[in-house]
Amino acid sequence: MASIPDPGSLPLVKDGGLVFKRPVPWNYYQNVVTSSYSFVWWDWKRWEKEIDWMALQGINLPLAFTGQEAIWQKVFVDFNVSKEDLNDFFSGPAFLAWARMGNLHGWGGPLPQNWLDHQLALQKQILSRMLELGMTPVLPSFSGNVPAALRKIYPLSNITRLGNWNTVSGDPRWCCTFLLDPSDPLFVQLGEAFIKKQIKEYGDVTDIYNCDTFNENSPPTDDPTYISSLGAAVYEAMAKGDKHAVWLMQGWLFYSDSKFWKPPQMEALLHSVPKGKMVVLDLFADVKPVWETSSQFYDTPYIWCMLHNFGGNIEMYGVLDSISSGPVDARISENSTMVGVGMCMEGIEHNPVVYELMSEMAYRNEKVELVEWIKTYSHRRYGKATHQLETAWEILYHTIYNCTDGVADHNKDYIVEFPDWDPVKNTKLDGIRDYQKHSLSILHRSMRHSLLESGPSLPLPHLWYPTEEVVKALRLFIDAGKDLVGSSTFRYDLVDLSRQALSKLANDAYLKAVTGFQHKDLKALVIYSQKFIELIKDIDEVLASDENFLLGTWLDSAKRLASNPKEMRQYEWNARTQITMWFDTTETNQSKLHDYANKFWSGLLEDYYLPRASTYFDHLRKSLQDNEIFRIDVWRKDWISYSNKWQSDTKIYPVKGRGDALSIATRMYQKYFS
Repeated sequence: MASIPDPGSLPLVKDGGLVFKRPVPWNYYQNVVTSSYSFVWWDWKRWEKEIDWMALQGINLPLAFTGQEAIWQKVFVDFNVSKEDLNDFFSGPAFLAWARMGNLHGWGGPLPQNWLDHQLALQKQILSRMLELGMTPVLPSFSGNVPAALRKIYPLSNITRLGNWNTVSGDPRWCCTFLLDPSDPLFVQLGEAFIKKQIKEYGDVTDIYNCDTFNENSPPTDDPTYISSLGAAVYEAMAKGDKHAVWLMQGWLFYSDSKFWKPPQMEALLHSVPKGKMVVLDLFADVKPVWETSSQFYDTPYIWCMLHNFGGNIEMYGVLDSISSGPVDARISENSTMVGVGMCMEGIEHNPVVYELMSEMAYRNEKVELVEWIKTYSHRRYGKATHQLETAWEILYHTIYNCTDGVADHNKDYIVEFPDWDPVKNTKLDGIRDYQKHSLSILHRSMRHSLLESGPSLPLPHLWYPTEEVVKALRLFIDAGKDLVGSSTFRYDLVDLSRQALSKLANDAYLKAVTGFQHKDLKALVIYSQKFIELIKDIDEVLASDENFLLGTWLDSAKRLASNPKEMRQYEWNARTQITMWFDTTETNQSKLHDYANKFWSGLLEDYYLPRASTYFDHLRKSLQDNEIFRIDVWRKDWISYSNKWQSDTKIYPVKGRGDALSIATRMYQKYFS
């Protein structure tokens, strides 16, 4: 949000403005997990800005998920479930999205009553402003996820326990939630009660409801008749609460669990509701469009969506060619059932160019000529035409923002997702040649040709462009800097681009350090591990110069929502844990989701990522010096202990940028690239 051009920097619209007619009626916004990765700590002031931005982008179909736990509390109390029984059901604030989907329960909780009351009041403000600006909010509905206590209160109901979802050891405190079968009469009763309770609290604000019953939780059988009955029951619960209800469903399952959702199963679910009463989000259409292989969702209306981001990672990435043509191709295709476009990123506040273009596609009848569009985007973004930046953006369009390998981008740069990998037992570095051909510096020939070929492969970061071209773009940004002093949008892009270039250099340093260890080359291990550590410190300094890249902002916003010291500690733990370990650990096993929500934030690099890498390399170095076997379990034990302490810490981090971004970026360029 802070990367929006400064007030007064854009030209005034002439005469009576411009009128554009939408080629499709709906412009959808949000993913069901955006509420946790990005919105969780927002107050009304921040929400007000976001809704204004949504209106400016023409968004008219946003999710409105805030405050639903307060509604559920009221509903479950009516079904004899006490407020205390819900302490094990609701998760902490930063993990509510996954508690809502039935992936986990209790983690980071229990939810204070203050939180429930505050979020309900906030939701009423959000809905009021959305309606005021002509939007149709999408409210949640019942997916079958129920508290454990309901089994005792309704012992005859068909309630099953789901399997483990990403815990380390199947810990029942967090895993294996309870699902009420949609065929059970209680399902419709609860679903109807929830819809009616929302209408009572908010008024008749919408007829569109989201439900993702089978998100990463497959039905117990693939029998189409059974699946059809499940879908019919889900819709019946909505329709009994609101006779005009329309079911909006994320189509992620059709991609992520395609082995289960074959044509008969897909068609059974999509045709289980009355015609016109379901809309599917083709969630990953920018990379893996389902509409092309599903007979246009078997005649079910769908929205072409861009997913783009996982975990709220900070990584410059995009598929601009796909965005500029995909929605048009889908709309004009034979027998098209497309009714809108949408943005379904898991986290926001990054890659503004991608979201500018995607927002425009709601109004585009024809494909966008991107070379010219990128040039005008540069003018609009910085308030003036600058030759160096026009050239730089053309480079970025053809490299960073033109990913064509079909890989879902999730930032796995070694700084922010450090491999939990044993270089002794697992020595195979598959794909390193392909990775290195894009890298700025080339590996030593001896390293490339003498790697052992055994054991699991080292995970490689996603790299789809030649890094030397991006360094050229960075040079052009630096050259243009003196003419754009004071531009917040320029500063943001300069910092982000510097981070991008330096982080790829760090990947190369890591690979050389690990390979040095494998060859018992202590000198190489020391040199390149020190370079890796030095790069972490330097990237942290770059990030510290812009307030959009600060850990302190995230932590401070969490603490400001607290009503007392106990809540403040809980919220801060939630905020710190989500961006680091994410989920539970054991003494010697990291969370399966560690670093999923990694962030390039100043403070996080210096105090979290740097100690992790230092500890790892110290263990490698010591094993070579003492001629002893490297013990990854010992490193894990040290590291997890440190991480747990950091998650519970209360150190205060800056919330304002420090240092001059241009001078820092220039110094780093001269140090590493000149």
